[in-house]
Amino acid sequence: MLNIHNLSVSFGGTYLFEEVTFRLGSGDRVGLVGKNGAGKSTMLKILAGDLKPDSGTIATEKEVKIGFLRQDIDFELGRTVLQEAYQAFEEIVRVELRIDDINHQLANRTDYESEYYHNLIDELSEATHQYEILGGYHYKGETEKILLGLGFKRGEFNNLTESFSGGWRMRIELAKLLLQSNDVLLLDEPTNHLDIESIIWLESFLKNFPGVVVIVSHDKMFLDNVTNRTIEISLGKIYDYNKPYSKYLIARKEQREIQLASSKNQAKKIEETEKLIEKFRYKASKAAMAQSLIKKLEKVERIEVDEDDNSVMSISFPVSVTPGRVVVEAEHVSKSFGDKKVLTDISLLVERGNKIAFVGQNGQGKSTFIKAIVNEFKYDGTIKLGHNVQLGYFAQNQAEYLDGEKTLLDTMLDAANDSNRSKVRDMLGAFLFRGDDVEKKVKVLSGGERNRLALCKLLLQPINVLLMDEPTNHLDIKSKNVLKEALKNYEGTLLIVSHDRDFLQGLTNTVYEFKDQKIKEYLGDINFFLEQRNAQDMREIEKKDEIVSVSKSPQQEKKSLSYEEQKKQKSLQNRLSKIESQINELEKAIRKDDENLAENYEKLMEDASFFAAYEQKKKDLNQLMEDWETVHMEMDSI
Repeated sequence: MLNIHNLSVSFGGTYLFEEVTFRLGSGDRVGLVGKNGAGKSTMLKILAGDLKPDSGTIATEKEVKIGFLRQDIDFELGRTVLQEAYQAFEEIVRVELRIDDINHQLANRTDYESEYYHNLIDELSEATHQYEILGGYHYKGETEKILLGLGFKRGEFNNLTESFSGGWRMRIELAKLLLQSNDVLLLDEPTNHLDIESIIWLESFLKNFPGVVVIVSHDKMFLDNVTNRTIEISLGKIYDYNKPYSKYLIARKEQREIQLASSKNQAKKIEETEKLIEKFRYKASKAAMAQSLIKKLEKVERIEVDEDDNSVMSISFPVSVTPGRVVVEAEHVSKSFGDKKVLTDISLLVERGNKIAFVGQNGQGKSTFIKAIVNEFKYDGTIKLGHNVQLGYFAQNQAEYLDGEKTLLDTMLDAANDSNRSKVRDMLGAFLFRGDDVEKKVKVLSGGERNRLALCKLLLQPINVLLMDEPTNHLDIKSKNVLKEALKNYEGTLLIVSHDRDFLQGLTNTVYEFKDQKIKEYLGDINFFLEQRNAQDMREIEKKDEIVSVSKSPQQEKKSLSYEEQKKQKSLQNRLSKIESQINELEKAIRKDDENLAENYEKLMEDASFFAAYEQKKKDLNQLMEDWETVHMEMDSI
């Protein structure tokens, strides 16, 4: 589908990648990996046509459609979730509006014998046929299915997009991409804002996608479950293996070990040959042999060992002052957002030096509790901070608080004080922002680089209690490891929200699971928690919870409902079944009319009653679809 040949891109005289060549064909599900700033997002932008390379070519098959999930998205205000998702079907919506316009004209005209009326009938027939070919009778149902799969509730479909957070808006954009009939999907960090159920759903979708998928992600499990090929960008080159990420790492390591061994043997032979040349060079009887050896040596192709980019950030979290024994005391904390209760009567005592992990499904209140501690909103109950407590807070969307128009240096200088202003350049260097990098504007940084800058900025303030909400989002795997070591060595108190078992392993000494508005304490690390929950990883925990909730029997469900609610639910279910049956019948009847119209057009032109009945059926179908949605919402409310 896509042939990439001798592609080169440079910024400020330094190559991100130089003369790279590869091909993408149907069925390829590629994990595009590399360090933050290596050029992964740039490569996606070039493949999508958003950026032009310095040199090289990209050849595509005729009429290949490419869908690109960007990091930064911009929605038109005033649209609902459904309206925004329907933008995936521009042509269908355009034809639909034309059909509505023609029907409106036909309903208001009485000149049945006029040429104009007959032309309208012709146009309606053509538009209806086109509508059916494009899938017009199915796109709304398909849209709802995708939105539900990505975690939206049916009752949210008519909410305005601006009422959702950036993460949820990203889900809408992803839904649009999946609804389009794209041949190539380019996904930049698709799982960053998804909960576990949505990730599992997306994995299933992508594994069955027949075209090309290219994914930038630092989620090892997601890459292993979805991809069948890995391309790493490192130091301007690419390394391409037909293996998922974990198997690629093993193969790459084995290849490098073979290269090192071969290079070492070659170097030894070259050294021996050079000694012989030196020995024979000045002897007349051996001069010819020496020249022969020199020529032989010149023809030797030196074995190159793949370079490894081992540069990592240097980070430590110094404790400002020693606080009192109790650093955070929460009593009877509850929080609701509108009608949705997130936390109920939470009490928690955090002592100095504790390292605590908050785990659980998305939406269970982990981030909400962290935000309550930093007093980001009002809540019921009390949270007291201990003596001399100095909080450092890294939010899940911390990088979004950075001003894109400022340079890295100005960002740091503006946050610095008199005691650390002179250290700003050294701090940036420790986070791999060196030389001219500090003069870059924040808006040109990758997601991972922005996270690194946000971490660097956090260190400018005095801290003895560190609150971190998903700090590994966007960070490459090496940076994750460095951050983990820094947090292990941190002598202060740590409260961290994460779903990453590898990251949490050996980092914390207590785990709190957030579930059903409550918390449960596990006095051990993440492995102890998983043993207690009899699971291998966080994904299995969250998946189990999902299965348990889905597999309840109708009798179990009914036990939680009152008699009146059970009665109402049964009545609504009967009504829903009746509506679905009527929709089925009407859709069949309309399809039959469409076929009749296509075969007996001239004859039916003289039959005004046929068109009146035809239009009535379509109106009835629209009304039934609205009734179906209303009943569903009533059932959801119970």
